[in-house]
Amino acid sequence: MSAQQPLRWGILGPGRIATNVAKDFRHVADGVLAAVASRSLERAQSFTAEHAPDATAYGSYGELLADPDVDAVYLATPHAQHAAQAIATIRARKAVLVEKAFTATFPGAERVVAEARASEVFAMEAVWTRFLPAVVRARELIADGAIGEVRAVAADLGVRREFHPDDRLFDLALGGGTLLDLGVYVVNVAQMVLGEPQEVVARGSLLPTGVDAEAGLLVDFGEGRTATLQTSFRAPTPGDARIYGTDGWLDLPPRFHHPDRLVLHRYGQDAEEIGAPHRGAGYSYEFDEVARCVRAGRTESAVMPLADTLAVARVLGSAAEQLGVALTDDPDAGVESD
Repeated sequence: MSAQQPLRWGILGPGRIATNVAKDFRHVADGVLAAVASRSLERAQSFTAEHAPDATAYGSYGELLADPDVDAVYLATPHAQHAAQAIATIRARKAVLVEKAFTATFPGAERVVAEARASEVFAMEAVWTRFLPAVVRARELIADGAIGEVRAVAADLGVRREFHPDDRLFDLALGGGTLLDLGVYVVNVAQMVLGEPQEVVARGSLLPTGVDAEAGLLVDFGEGRTATLQTSFRAPTPGDARIYGTDGWLDLPPRFHHPDRLVLHRYGQDAEEIGAPHRGAGYSYEFDEVARCVRAGRTESAVMPLADTLAVARVLGSAAEQLGVALTDDPDAGVESD
């Protein structure tokens, strides 16, 4: 990567989330979309024609990973494919940004992290929420003691989805279910402010394909600190997150995973609403973080470190096991050599 040119990105998997990200790429300060790969060349060409006319379209993942003009790769494929594809990207010596959830299983996350650290290649989970101005401001307020010591978090994220067995969201082999699709957000906001989780108790229900339809989690962070978290494909919940401290609380209003404001409640004082709008849809901040880290020679982000990814993956894995959701990582995921 040249210091005179922006970070050159490749995308694996031109689906819905990749489309939203590509539309937001005009807000990325240090990055260009240079290549897109699909298992279908026609699909990759259609994507680039609409969203990135100057990008190269590839009909296989391996071709993109072999492209010397790609510096970093964004994985926008289904959850179960992330582990194998992230490891292949790291072995190709390219920085990797993995769409959440990082992997379908905790052991899969461990393998990716071990590979990245051993290879000294940058890797990060694409938790865009952590980089949005409202959440950055919330963390600053907490660090400054605005609400005292953080003792608890409550968060929910639910949508009503009609059950379709062939949809990715309901396909167990692709990592479907609420835990990986929505739970990653609620667990993340709790872990972000409470630290290392100690234990989780999970209850919920399953759909005929074996994925979870809804889940309620009580997470113990030690010393009496807890998080109560809810996800659902059955019920459209508000999407609130509230962070409780000894001197007040912070609200991240709906939908908390992409807020444009926050509300500070200091004990004994009137509520203070703080506006914090974001650029575009808000995806650009995580891509700029990757560029900053790569240019500085760092292999992890201080905002979304791999240790936090592992902590969240451990909670999600334990919850899935308690609910009887048999998640697996695809060991091939279409990244064989071309």
